[in-house]
Amino acid sequence: MELKYKPDLSEAKKYWAAYWNKEIIDRPAVYITAPKDPQNLVPKVPYMAGINNDEVIALKRFEEWADNTYFLAEAIPSFDISYGPDEFAAFIGAKLHFAKDESTSWVTPFVTDWKTVNIELDESSDSIWSKIKNYYKIATDYSENKFLINTIDFHTNLDLLSAIRGAQNLCMDLIDCPEDVEAALLKARKLFPKVYNELYEIGKMKDRGTMSWLPFYCDKKFAVIECDFVCLISPEDSRKLLIPALTEEAEFLDHSIFHLDGVGALVHLDDILKIEAIDGIQWVPGDGKPPMIEWIDLLKKIQSHNKGLFIQATPDEVKLFHKELKPEGVFYMVEANNVKEAEELLSWLKNNT
Repeated sequence: MELKYKPDLSEAKKYWAAYWNKEIIDRPAVYITAPKDPQNLVPKVPYMAGINNDEVIALKRFEEWADNTYFLAEAIPSFDISYGPDEFAAFIGAKLHFAKDESTSWVTPFVTDWKTVNIELDESSDSIWSKIKNYYKIATDYSENKFLINTIDFHTNLDLLSAIRGAQNLCMDLIDCPEDVEAALLKARKLFPKVYNELYEIGKMKDRGTMSWLPFYCDKKFAVIECDFVCLISPEDSRKLLIPALTEEAEFLDHSIFHLDGVGALVHLDDILKIEAIDGIQWVPGDGKPPMIEWIDLLKKIQSHNKGLFIQATPDEVKLFHKELKPEGVFYMVEANNVKEAEELLSWLKNNT
């Protein structure tokens, strides 16, 4: 397969294979882009572009950006399809609301009794689930031989239950009716492989490969898995409810990265690191917390459990991380100011690995 905006795709695939095997060819894996004309920057497509039945317009805007961008090293152009962080909840019928500037979305919780709730995909023609499948069909046809299509943002398992019940109510339910929550979670867990497989097929990902909102590439089944709700529960509840769900998702996939969001999630890190099928961790300290470079000890701990890392950084920051971390399994995402800066960083990494 060749891509118009990534003519060296076959070379990038070699480095991606090395990344997943935690091997090194001559440097760590790097997603690095640079504008072709730094004086006339073409903006990226906004988050949730195309949600108002203007999918082709969003795709054309993405292609304009891709046409004006260098995709160096392991960077592969990929289009993000999203109805926002609670889209998975909308797939089962929760009412979806969009911010006026379309920067985010949320759903109205509707569950009042876990015993009677129906946790099934809404297959009606005007449902969000049907709309996103149609969006994938349009994007798959449009992107042929030009760029890839990302998997969705999977807020599944407890994040799904939190969205349809409300976080505070779900916390109380874990005290008042934990058996009902567990039963509902078992129903919710059945949706992940169904949704993944349908979009995987529509997106022709068996032939093209998979990417996500974190721009990892895999020639098989890959996704970012996550649970932001974990910050609100105890390790005991997590071990009973979340860890089995995450293990199931990771084992269904060929490769996965866990999105660890916020210091409140750190109490669960040891249990997450024990999930063998998870390949790596994306650590996000959160607003107001020390920058990533001050979490070196945590990053080294993650590496010590044979897990990879995702680090978004400037070229200068990459050099600092590289001196501290093992290069195997580290993936850097960098937006360079120009192609010279990008090429200099790649050369430096080769000379210092």
